[in-house]
Formats: sequence, structure tokens, C-alpha cells
Amino acid sequence: MSQVDDLEQAILARAEQLARQYRERANRSRDNILREAAEKRRLREQREEASARALGERAFRQQVQASELTMQSQLDRTRWNLMQSVERRLAERMRLFMTDEDAYLAFLKDLIVASAHAIEDDRLEVLANAADIKRLPRVWETVAAALPERDLRLVEEPLATLGGVLVRSADRRIRVDNSFEGRLARLGPQITQVIFERLLPSGLDTGNLFTG
Repeated sequence: MSQVDDLEQAILARAEQLARQYRERANRSRDNILREAAEKRRLREQREEASARALGERAFRQQVQASELTMQSQLDRTRWNLMQSVERRLAERMRLFMTDEDAYLAFLKDLIVASAHAIEDDRLEVLANAADIKRLPRVWETVAAALPERDLRLVEEPLATLGGVLVRSADRRIRVDNSFEGRLARLGPQITQVIFERLLPSGLDTGNLFTG
């Protein structure tokens, strides 16, 4: 298994670990929300019983609907915040990996070679961030030796990315984005699925709290 695959597995494993950690917090929040909802229901029922039943029932249902909409909005914000937290943690994981320069340079080499093999063009351009542009000359000969039939050029203009590389044909018609952001975008659906399966199971759905 290449370091490219290793990093993908590490990202998914980290996402699963974070999801499990946040799931307990989410479940505690859910229990508090349900308890508060039940108490509100009890108080509303007591007040409404003293009034005309038909009119009171109608008003009560309107209040319930408003409360459910507010609660759903809060849960939506929670989902979004947790997604953002996972992405921040993945970026931290990438930064930590980049501190091991030998391993990171080997990873960049594998990315360039894999990207080049996916492009049917002999003249290729490699784009990286400013720090990696300075690092890559250390392994450039190794990269070139792995791609003897390709004419590779390291673009001096920095790429706006945390790490990784983008390889494109010289005419810029074909590109393979193996930057951190590009790979994260491709892994996005899998990460989202992990979060919703591990962190936000169907049991967290409030449904109709006050009439169920």
C-alpha cells in the first residue's frame, strides 16, 4: 500500500475517531433537549387545560410547531459545526505529517508519479505551495527517474494549498488535483457518511417531540 493510500486511510480513521468522540456529546445534548421539551409540554398542557379546550389545543399546536422549528435549526447548526471541527482536525493531522520532511517528500513524490500516470501527456507541470516548491528539488531527480519519458517542470508560482500537489498538462487542458483540498473534496462524501453514521444516527432525529 502506498503512502497515498495510507494517508487516505488515516484521514478516514481519524474522522471515525472524532465522530465517536462527538457522538457522546451529541447524545447528551439530545437528552437535555428532550427533557426540556417534555417539561415545556407538561407546563403548556397545564395552562391550556384551564382554558377553552378547542381554542387552547389550537394555540398549543402552533407553539409546538414553532418550538420544533427552533430545535431543528439548533440541530442543523450542531451538524455544521461538527463538520467544520472534523475538517479542522484533518488539517491539523496534515500539518503534523508535514513536519516529518522525509516522509512528506516521499509522499509528494508518490503523488506526482501517480498524477503523471493519470495524464496522457509527455509535458507536465507540477504546482505546489511556496514551502513545498523549496522542498521538492531534494527529490526532483528521484521523481524524474520514476518518469523517464515525461518532461516535468516545477512551476515557480505558489499554489494556494495546505499541502500536496496539482499536476497538469503543459497546455493546461488536463489536471489532477492531489492537493490537500482536492483530496479532501474527493473524500468529502465518505467523511460525511462516517459522521452521519457514527455521530448523528437516526436516533438523534427529534421527530415530533411534543405529539409523539
